[in-house]
Amino acid sequence: MKATALSVGFIGLVDAAPLVVAQEMGFAAEEGIALDLLKAPSWSSLRDMLVYGRVEAAHMLSPVPVASALGLGGTGAALSAVSVLNVNGNVIGVSNALAERLRAVGHDFAFNDALAAGQALLAAKPADRPLRIGVPFPFSMHAELLYYWLNAVGLPAPQSVLIRTVPPALMADAMAAGELDAFCVGEPWGSITVENAAGELLLPGRAIWAFAPEKVLATRTDWAEREDELLGRLVRATWRAGRWLAAPESKSLTAELLARPEYLDLPAEILDRALSGRMVINARGEVREVAQFVGFHRGCATFPWRSQAEWIALQLAARTGLDRDQALRAGRAAFRSDLHRDALAGTEADLPGASMKIEGAIAQETSIASASGRLSLLPDRFFDGRVFEPSGK
Repeated sequence: MKATALSVGFIGLVDAAPLVVAQEMGFAAEEGIALDLLKAPSWSSLRDMLVYGRVEAAHMLSPVPVASALGLGGTGAALSAVSVLNVNGNVIGVSNALAERLRAVGHDFAFNDALAAGQALLAAKPADRPLRIGVPFPFSMHAELLYYWLNAVGLPAPQSVLIRTVPPALMADAMAAGELDAFCVGEPWGSITVENAAGELLLPGRAIWAFAPEKVLATRTDWAEREDELLGRLVRATWRAGRWLAAPESKSLTAELLARPEYLDLPAEILDRALSGRMVINARGEVREVAQFVGFHRGCATFPWRSQAEWIALQLAARTGLDRDQALRAGRAAFRSDLHRDALAGTEADLPGASMKIEGAIAQETSIASASGRLSLLPDRFFDGRVFEPSGK
């Protein structure tokens, strides 16, 4: 039987791996589908490809479906996050000049302490102008992590910084051109900045929120509800790809697949840094080991928790002046835990019994209620110890 073709958009990032692996390793074929993976130049173009039907699904920033539900961004179509493709995977980088200033105030670039890094940044930032910080898109986990971190350490954001939107593949060039003091971007573009000797890495995103939903598998809501059987095949294929990616022995092959010209077209050894968690943080070759730098499966990583959607919605509402209660209701509906459950029903997937949890409360691997009773969640702490209690059920 001929496979059903599905057009799926992606950005050239390491965390597009579940889609690439689903196609290249046969998980899509097992579901009777073939993924036509279309590479987009920017998040805005990828969003528009999805909204206007150029693709049926997309590798998408987790806040975009939530922002759409809140009426932000002018998408003109309801979008649904039907799976989380990965947690974590971002880096915060600084220019060489700012790195020197950070060292001058005593920062050690330990790469694991967001509070210490934030306090050093406050002491080292230019006195005569705001910090210029690049993010790939206004509605992104990159932006949300930055705002949360900077506000928590005493630098009001975005009010006291200059946020610039730069496509991921251009972030290293913007740093090299002296247009940015810092950025938050997905790998491999932080590592490319290091390779180009244009900057240094200050923190992994997971140092701010240890289990942040980074990219989601997004579809138009009308398509998801109309094509539920086809959607189920796609969710199952990417879920199995994520499970395969979680095996340590998959890292090298994954890097080779992503390195192909049609995907990232970059050296596999650079892509392997994020996959292995061995991050080279500067041109001198200093390495920092980061466990779970990017996660594709462990700890129920693919589950679209509605509490995570509420956290995103609350951040967006606070920054844009929207009614918070309305934003929480609309935002949580964009993470379709119901469709995710339907797609994985009858498979080997073990799913949580609830669709909400307190975010930031897990300090160590913890068992939770599930169908098999063997499911556990990984630490999800915020660096400042705060927790977020969801409002819905």
